[in-house]
Amino acid sequence: MLIAASLVSLQSCDDSDSFSTNRSDILSFSRDTVSLDTVFSTVPTPTYTFWVYNHNDEGLRLRQVRLQRGNQSGFRVNVDGSYLDNTQGSLVHNLEVRGGDSIRVFVELTSPRNHSELPQLVEDNLIFSLESGVEQKVNLRAYSWDALLCHDVTISRDSVITGTTPIVIYGGLKVDSGVTLRINSPATLYFHKGAGIDVYGKLLINGTAAENVTLRGDRTDWMFDYLPYDRVSGQWKGIRIHSSSSGNEIVFADIHGTDDGIVCDSAAYDSISPRLVLENVILHNCNGNGLSAYNSNIEVANSQITNTLGDCVALYGGRASFTYCTIAQFYPFEGDRGVAFRFCNYNGGFSYPLYGMECRNTIITGYSADEVMGQSRDSSVVFNYQFTNCILRTGEIEDSAQLKPFVNVLFESQEDSVNGADNFADIDSELQYYDFHLDSLSTARGRALPLNDYPMDREGNERGTAPDIGCYQYKELE
Repeated sequence: MLIAASLVSLQSCDDSDSFSTNRSDILSFSRDTVSLDTVFSTVPTPTYTFWVYNHNDEGLRLRQVRLQRGNQSGFRVNVDGSYLDNTQGSLVHNLEVRGGDSIRVFVELTSPRNHSELPQLVEDNLIFSLESGVEQKVNLRAYSWDALLCHDVTISRDSVITGTTPIVIYGGLKVDSGVTLRINSPATLYFHKGAGIDVYGKLLINGTAAENVTLRGDRTDWMFDYLPYDRVSGQWKGIRIHSSSSGNEIVFADIHGTDDGIVCDSAAYDSISPRLVLENVILHNCNGNGLSAYNSNIEVANSQITNTLGDCVALYGGRASFTYCTIAQFYPFEGDRGVAFRFCNYNGGFSYPLYGMECRNTIITGYSADEVMGQSRDSSVVFNYQFTNCILRTGEIEDSAQLKPFVNVLFESQEDSVNGADNFADIDSELQYYDFHLDSLSTARGRALPLNDYPMDREGNERGTAPDIGCYQYKELE
């Protein structure tokens, strides 16, 4: 074995390998530009890579590989295992790429603060100096954005968050009991993995039709060339409303990429004051449930709740109303997904009376044949619900007694010419791109009954005399 190993070693160091100094023999790169997109200043980025190829028959020696700006830009580079030490001139000497072989380059960036409200270009060139005297370069670039970095934040007095400066939250954000946190547009909060909002007091989010408040994960890079992390679920924890919290209102907000979107913990039931009001809200792409409520009083209007590994909506007792909502289950990452809409009068071993659940002018659909699950385990526990002027993807009910809670409802089936994804402008599960405006052929067009208390859709468009079911008005496809 030792003799064989020695022979391999001698072969790998064969001096007969030739190296070209011909200026026409050059390197090729898997990319000429490494773009890190938008990053937060002072925060290390993930690692980006590219390949350096020698497609020539002879080897090429690299006298030097260096960062053109040295240690001034914040880029960190490793070439085939050799680190360009920023304290030693940000360069390495005497690398080789054998004929027909390749090496890999790793790039990271920690950009300095740029003292600007807008993202600023950070740029450098990685210079490859060949033995022949030829110099080749790969451009490294990113847009660096100054952000407010917050760690384990506790809101212990009434506070307001607003402004265009991005806020990146690590660890989590806690709203103490008896305290109100207002988040007003323009505001975007970026949550690191595992961080979320725990509400023991009151949360008021106030966006506008022109500019939502956005809550999202802090990954601004791409998982694949076609898939940004912002379209991937499970990037942050979501919002949890604890039992001591009530009077929460979220208006014109985009909340996406979470584990669970919003969870209302079980609390003493209040028939008068809602614990949570959602108006003109997007809850999208969750690794758990989109909206979960236990023994709570909630009101949801003009809102989109879509694409969850668990249920888009899961209600366990209490009272709830959904008006002009789009609830759709097209979660792409897992076949064993939950349903679009679940309502129950129990959970586990506990009974939760469902005092009333009402859906009006709402579309509930998805991939599976049955996206609406009403579950009652004990007939002695209250289980009241009604659907009015809705489109429901579930089996058609023929029993007249069972039909009473369904008023002017269209039961959608897979045999319908327009069903499921066909209702919407663009449902692209490959690119994970979703546009829930109604398609021109959608059966939701013109089927709702006008409601004086909701004359506008979530974008401020007038619903007209023949309004559409769902939270969006019809959108002409381009």
